[in-house]
Amino acid sequence: MSEAAPPVTRHDAVQALYSAIEEAAGLLEVAYAPDDVLRILHLYGGDLPQAVVAFRVATGTRRAAELDCRFTVPQDIDPYQLAVDNGLLEKTDHPVARLLAELRDTCPVDGYGIDFGVVGGFKKIWVVLPRTALQSVTKLAGLPSMPRGLGKSLGFIARHGLGDTVGLLGIDYRHRTVNIYFGEPPAGGIAPESVRAMLREVDQAEPSEQMLRLGRQAFGVYVTLDWDSPAIARICLAVATTDPASLPVALDERIGLFVRHVRRADPDTKFVYAVASQPGGEYYKLQSYYRWGSGVPEIMQLPAFGRKKS
Repeated sequence: MSEAAPPVTRHDAVQALYSAIEEAAGLLEVAYAPDDVLRILHLYGGDLPQAVVAFRVATGTRRAAELDCRFTVPQDIDPYQLAVDNGLLEKTDHPVARLLAELRDTCPVDGYGIDFGVVGGFKKIWVVLPRTALQSVTKLAGLPSMPRGLGKSLGFIARHGLGDTVGLLGIDYRHRTVNIYFGEPPAGGIAPESVRAMLREVDQAEPSEQMLRLGRQAFGVYVTLDWDSPAIARICLAVATTDPASLPVALDERIGLFVRHVRRADPDTKFVYAVASQPGGEYYKLQSYYRWGSGVPEIMQLPAFGRKKS
């Protein structure tokens, strides 16, 4: 009988993930400082041997020179305070600095994730709410540090059937925005007339035919809010797939390159392909999974990290 393989150590997991980042960044011609990436991996990598890990690439001039990495982190740490204490984020009196603590004090929390760009550094903290204790949109809108746009959008959210509960929030400290992921998004996708009506109501650009086709297959929807305006800043529709090339859309050249790279390593990997609206036009992003195994945590049931179809 062969001996069982030794458990993967934290150091080995960090080195393996760094190697994957190095390979993907090289393919995409993304230049970055290795020490900055390794610092984040070492700071937050306490659970990295078992963590859910994903990469993301996006279209658009501002996003093309970046590769994002996101992974789940130990629940017994304060991910925001750790970032401030280690100079990854600047201390601020802005409400964005208080929102995580308010969520933790008000809601049951199932776990956390972080998101960083290999070029831009630390960006987001994900707050995962238990699937058995999704929180009402109305309750979250009442938090003192939540952007007031959530409360002002309650009618919009109800009118378009986006859901009355939330399963995941993403706090972006660099851009000072919050992503609200609805716990029970519309079943069966979103019809083109519904997509047009939503975007028109919040003064977004007219959707392309590609966005409308993706909307029909969308399993997840989220909105982005900020503290500068009462209006919804972005609406994002997400589609889950094992083969992005099979989607009824033309893939951006950069995204297509990344898809081929990932599928060579793991033909059965999972992807989430998403389109985000904004006043100046839409952009696209693709998330792939560096680790998606058996016993997938509840975080994988949500749009930020993908949701398996039942």
